[in-house]
Amino acid sequence: MNKPAKNTVCIWYNHDAEEAAQFYAKTFPDSSVDAVHLAPGDYPSGKKGNVLTVEFTVMGIPCLGLNGGPAIKHNEAFSFQVATVDQAETDRYWNAIVGNGGEASQCGWCKDKWGLSWQITPIVLSQAIINPDPIVAKRAFDAMMEMGKIDVAKIEKAVRG
Repeated sequence: MNKPAKNTVCIWYNHDAEEAAQFYAKTFPDSSVDAVHLAPGDYPSGKKGNVLTVEFTVMGIPCLGLNGGPAIKHNEAFSFQVATVDQAETDRYWNAIVGNGGEASQCGWCKDKWGLSWQITPIVLSQAIINPDPIVAKRAFDAMMEMGKIDVAKIEKAVRG
């Protein structure tokens, strides 16, 4: 038996943790479905033999999907932030999430079809909004505030002025 991770992100799903984990594993590098565990008995939102938990990894981060039922809903208080290197990578992840039943939002945020929030954030944006020149940082920030999916070229233009 492998030594369990000291810290694991536990994510509550209604009943489809395995489907979500499979999607993440095929969409993101360094991601996998590591184990599926069935309920040893009946529980409030399921029956003995249903998938209860799913151990998975998202971009190197160990996670546990819990099929806890409909009582708890995801919100923006938790999100995965994905640093992308260019527009192609930004587009690939954004389109995968939104195109698989997800929902687009503002400033690089989107939700997957399970309601989990993602920030698809080009590294150029992260660097621009912490630029030591406050004028440059503000231009980049203002440009970001007008976007749904981040447009790398527009952030680079805002940095140049």
